[in-house]
Amino acid sequence: MSAVNEWIVREYFESLGFLVGQPRKYSVPGRSKTADEEIDLVAYHPAHAVHEMPRHITWETADLARVQRVLIGVRGWHTERFYVSTFEQAPDILRFCGAETSAYASRLLGGSEFAKVLCLPRLPASGALREKTVALLRTHGIQGVLSFRMMLAELIDRVDVNRNYEKSDLLQVIRLLKNYDFVKHKQMDFFEKRTRVS
Repeated sequence: MSAVNEWIVREYFESLGFLVGQPRKYSVPGRSKTADEEIDLVAYHPAHAVHEMPRHITWETADLARVQRVLIGVRGWHTERFYVSTFEQAPDILRFCGAETSAYASRLLGGSEFAKVLCLPRLPASGALREKTVALLRTHGIQGVLSFRMMLAELIDRVDVNRNYEKSDLLQVIRLLKNYDFVKHKQMDFFEKRTRVS
C-alpha cells in the first residue's frame, strides 16, 4: 500500500512541474532505518528561482508555487485522522525530518533550504486537538502538510478523458473512472441537484 501512496504523491508533484526522486527503492524490514532510508521522496522545481515557504502548515497547490526544494514524508493510513497521540504512539512517522536525514537531503537537493512536507490523510478538524497537533509538527520541523484528498482532487481535475495515459497506470485509472462517470470533475458538483431528505 505504501507504494500506492508514494505513487499518488509523485504524480501530484510531477503534475506541478517538480522533478521527483525516490532515494530508496527497497523496503527495510527487521531493523531501524538509516538516515538516508528515512526519506520517501525528494522534489525539485527547476523553474522556481526563489524558495519561499508559506507560513501556514496546511498547504494547497497554490502554496507550492514558490517552493523550490522539498523533502517529503508519505504516510497513508487512510482510515484515520492524525492526532498528537498518533505521533506519540508512532514516533517514526516524523523521523524523516531529523538532523541526519536533513543533512542527507541537503546533499540530494543541492541546498540547505528546503521544505519538510508530510503527506497524510487528515489532521484533526478543528479546535484544541488541531492546534496541539500543528504545534507538535512544527516542533519537529514540519513546514507543510498535504492531504491525500487535496492531491487526489488535483490529479482528478488535471486528467483529461480524451488523453491516453499509457505511461502512468494511476492517471489511466483516474481517466477511466472519469470517463465512466464514477468520478466527476469537482466543479460539476456545483450544479448537481441535491435530493431533499425529509
